[in-house]
Amino acid sequence: MNIFNSVKDEIKVVLEKIAAREGWPEGLPFDRITAEPPRDPSHGDIATNAAMVLAKPVGTKPRAIAEPLAEALQGLDAVHSVEVAGPGFINLRLSPDVWLGQVSAILEAGADYGSSDAGAGRRVNVEYVSANPTGPLHAAHARGAVFGDALAALLEKAGFEVGREYYINDAGAQVDTLARSAYLRYREALGETVTIPEGHYPGEYLKDVGKALAERDGAKWIDQPEEAWLEPIRSFAIELMMADIEKDLIALGIRMDRFSSERALVADSAVDRVLAKLEADGLVYIGVLEPPKGKTPDDWEPRPQLLFKATRFGDDVDRPLKKSDGSWTYFSNDIAYHFDKLERGFPEMIDVWGADHGGYVKRMKAAVTAITGGKGDLDVKLCQLVHLFDGGKPVRMSKRAGTFVTLSDVLDAVGPDVLRFIMLTRRNDQTLEFDYQKVSEQSRDNPVFYVQYAHARACSVIRNAAETFAGEDLSDAALSKASAASLTDPDELGLIKLLAGWPRVVESAAEAHEPHRIAFYLGDVAAAFHGLWNKGREDARLRFILDDDRETTLARMALVRATATVIASGLGVMGVTPVEELRE
Repeated sequence: MNIFNSVKDEIKVVLEKIAAREGWPEGLPFDRITAEPPRDPSHGDIATNAAMVLAKPVGTKPRAIAEPLAEALQGLDAVHSVEVAGPGFINLRLSPDVWLGQVSAILEAGADYGSSDAGAGRRVNVEYVSANPTGPLHAAHARGAVFGDALAALLEKAGFEVGREYYINDAGAQVDTLARSAYLRYREALGETVTIPEGHYPGEYLKDVGKALAERDGAKWIDQPEEAWLEPIRSFAIELMMADIEKDLIALGIRMDRFSSERALVADSAVDRVLAKLEADGLVYIGVLEPPKGKTPDDWEPRPQLLFKATRFGDDVDRPLKKSDGSWTYFSNDIAYHFDKLERGFPEMIDVWGADHGGYVKRMKAAVTAITGGKGDLDVKLCQLVHLFDGGKPVRMSKRAGTFVTLSDVLDAVGPDVLRFIMLTRRNDQTLEFDYQKVSEQSRDNPVFYVQYAHARACSVIRNAAETFAGEDLSDAALSKASAASLTDPDELGLIKLLAGWPRVVESAAEAHEPHRIAFYLGDVAAAFHGLWNKGREDARLRFILDDDRETTLARMALVRATATVIASGLGVMGVTPVEELRE
């Protein structure tokens, strides 16, 4: 249960009664009313902007709404006190019993605590990773992979129906270069001495492709012209590269619902179909683009060409749809791909891209608005760079790739749980520094350890309690029925309030498409729990386990289990396995 939503619903019920009594106009913007924790906790438990939102539509001052609303809210059983602040904000304090009841609610819900129906089953396509199949995944890909996967899990937690998707960029010059590079490695595998020309892919990983091709086909392609071997070797190399990529993704804990091929879309005439739609809608024309100011983009040519009316939908210039050789531009293929998503029932789309694609956002959003008639939505999340260090020293390349650090290298160094957690400790649009040594330390400065230690410590406390009170039922079902009345310390109540905020964090993070909020929240929960444990070391009566006080111990065990449940739930969204023991 989202206690903040419950209070907001109560506020709306009260306002509807006041509106009827006072003859307020219909159609008031009740949907803009919020009920959330105030920035300063000393102001109360929940703050609402109801009076500020309604004042103008009602035609009165905010306090003229806030004062009768506050008086009515004071009469609710759940409300302890109400205060009108400033021009008309309302701060509420809830009864301690309301907060104490959240411990039982968490234990009764278990892993489902925090799950929401806010998404109402709406279908959302989340496309992420989508690395060119020309080499292994590298560390920067890991960030987009983890971000996209955590965002998909977060949306599912919030009640959306999510499709996880990888777009294989297997059309265009880069995969032809892959084929030519693989062909050289194939000849090398058959005993020739080869030189990798500039502009080809030099990585060691293509030696495996060349060897596999030689084992399958022998010398079949040695004396054949390029037009004979380019397509079959290209397909073979892409298949092996994608198998390697999928292996790395699985090692990172990522399984896609769908892999979509750009080449297959083009072959299926998907581009022709979507361009026919745009033409029917009057959104394409033959024209000549003005010379660009500043840096010349790759897709500008001073000639008549087929253009998409991107400026009608917020882009800076109209965009070319065909190259001078008559083939479709990458942009045309991408329009077709997003139209394919729409046809598969995904009007809401989220694309996770690398920061170097920032200049592509406006045109793609314009295209999605056009092909959906304004009814669809595309949110593009750009992931900034990852700088790798080992003990403060930059890590720049791997032996296998030759020019960059592979994802598998990082996984071998720190494991998937650490990698996933750290990738979510910054906003996606902020550069992230990842130091192998620091993320392996067992210290408060390492957020992975700090949160995992909180969960492990909670599990340890429960095990110790089971030994102290042998035969006592410490299952979640039993602890959910324990009286919480003895949880009177301010820090105990503070932890409960923090745990009760988990459903709100899920909904707000999902709405904002910001999974990093989960890592921040878990850090706060861990800090509150560790603080409470340390307080018990200073004051024996605040220890979690009291040999001579069964009732208080059971209440605190319920709080400990609730804490572990919420931490495990948050780690689950992040794709991180909660641990029950840590070696110190």
